[in-house]
Formats: sequence, structure tokens, C-alpha cells
Amino acid sequence: MKQTAVVVAPGRGTYNRTELGYFGRHHMDQAAMLSDFDAYRSQMGQKTLSDLDGAARFSGPTHTRGDNASALIYACALADFRAINRDRFDILGVTGNSMGWYITLACAGALDPMGGLEVINTMGTLMQEQMIGGQLIYPFVDEEWRPIPGARDAILAKMDDINTRAAHSLAISIDLGGMLVLAGDEAGLQAFETEMEPVQDRFPMRLPNHAGFHTNLQKPVSALGQARLGRALLRQPDLALIDGRGGLWQRGASDLAELYDYTLGHQVVEPYDFTAAIRTAARELMPDVFIVLGPGTTLGGAVAQSLLLSGWRGMSGKAEFQSEQDKTPRLIAMGREDQRAQAI
Repeated sequence: MKQTAVVVAPGRGTYNRTELGYFGRHHMDQAAMLSDFDAYRSQMGQKTLSDLDGAARFSGPTHTRGDNASALIYACALADFRAINRDRFDILGVTGNSMGWYITLACAGALDPMGGLEVINTMGTLMQEQMIGGQLIYPFVDEEWRPIPGARDAILAKMDDINTRAAHSLAISIDLGGMLVLAGDEAGLQAFETEMEPVQDRFPMRLPNHAGFHTNLQKPVSALGQARLGRALLRQPDLALIDGRGGLWQRGASDLAELYDYTLGHQVVEPYDFTAAIRTAARELMPDVFIVLGPGTTLGGAVAQSLLLSGWRGMSGKAEFQSEQDKTPRLIAMGREDQRAQAI
């Protein structure tokens, strides 16, 4: 009997040193798709994805650039989506984190594979060329994924305080499970890093080669994206879509003009609520399992935290979630070698 599933697409920052060669290891049966993507990138004067994925060593300055990372992650994630065993899973819908919205559109059929590449490559390149602002991440849950009383409010209070200062900008970029991703200008980011207490030996953590995504700093990028990408790229999705507001777009019945305006307008310049997207998926689609596409292994924790914050299946903490996971897997991360086989 098939299990029902919601698929979750990754965002930036998921192709790192351990992911080098991901497409080559898992998807040589999809070499034709990669060849098409390479031809597009060559035509644009960019490094091919084959060269990036097949490099002898990982280079942070090269592999994490927006114009390289976006398309590379897209190729790996779309290939993972195609590899999901449809005899085992009935896919009810697709969602994603941040840049993962563009991947979501392609997985759900609202963009064809080359259209998805054009959108994600264009937006990733524009972000890199403009490089307006930056991002950092800070948690409001403890290491057992339980909310720390007052922690979220303290983050927001500090953000508001910084915003009252001349030539300082800081805003919520992504609501990411038990963490907030903040975006702003250099003065705003530095003030937060200096004034917030370090936690868990790594936060606040600056995200390398990331711009101030999902804030009004990106209005120039939004305008350029709309100028370069036509509305005709979009078509009716074959699967339900859940966006970064928690909004549900129905298959075969979505307003494509609104979908375009959201994709290249609202979602570029307004906060992305990944937690709300997962909450909607859990409550409206009620899947048996969530399948997180690779590359990378970091998004699974955010999905689990989002489910816990939503009170999914009555679970409230990390240990409880992991105990349930040991009995009946509810979360399959295809970027993890110990879980990948459960999806394909």
C-alpha cells in the first residue's frame, strides 16, 4: 500500500564540501537532463554544472556563489524528486525553503525542467551580481528543540532596537523551524552579532555568500527578475504547492498571474515563513511522511522543528520525535545515505 507524502525542496547553503559529486554519485541515469542544463549554462558563459559537481575539490568561493549554487542545488534536488519511487509514494504536494520555492514550482510541474533552470539561474545570478545585504541565523529553541521562554521575543526586540538606529537595517528573512534567519545591511548584522549572546557554540552564524533575501533590500532584484522572466514560463501545476506564507495553490486550478506575481514579487521582498508552509502541509494535506530532497542534510531538522511547533501527532520534543521516527519513519531526508534508500 502506498504512503502519502509531501516533498520538501532545499534552499541555498545545502551543497557543501560533503555534497561534492552529489549528482554524479546518485543520478548518472539522468545525464541527459544535466547535459541540457550544461548547454544552457555554457550559452550564458557560466561554469557547467558537470564541472562544478565533478570538481576535484570543493571551493567555497566558487561553489557557494549564487550564480553557481542555485543551479547546482536545483539540478540535484530535481533529480532526487524524479528518483522518488512512485510505486511506494503518492505525492500530495510540494513545498520548499526560500530558494526551494523555485524548485517546488519545477517539481510540481508549474515550470518545466528548463524553465525551472532559467528562473533559478536568473534569480541566483541577479542575487550574486547585486549582493545587497547579508544573512545570519539564530535559534529560539534549545538543543532538544523546545522553545526557550522569551527567546523569540528577545530576538525580535533586538532586531527592532537595531532598526531604530541611523543607517542600520535588520529584518526577518526566514522563519525556519526553531530558528530565525535575519537579513540586513552590514551595520545591522554586525550590531546583532556583537550584542546578542552566543549560543550553542555557533550562533549567531553568518551565512556566507548570502544576500539579504526576502526583505525590501531585494526590490531591485525583484524588478530585474520580472523584466527578464516572462509570465509564459508558468503553467498549471500537476501537484499542490505550498508557498512561503503557508498558502496552498491547488493543482490544475491556480491563478498563474498571481503565482507569477508572488514568485518574483512578494516572495523575493517579504519574509519567507517556512514553518507556516510545513504547518499547512501537515494540517491540510496530512501526509504519512515528509520527503526532503537533497543535496544536504540540514533541512530535515527545520522540518522536524516546524512539525513540533505545529503540534504534529502530539509530539513536542526532539527525543519524542526521534522515538517515533525509529518506529515509523515520518521524515525521509534523501541527502542522508542512511535514509535515501527509503525513498527510491
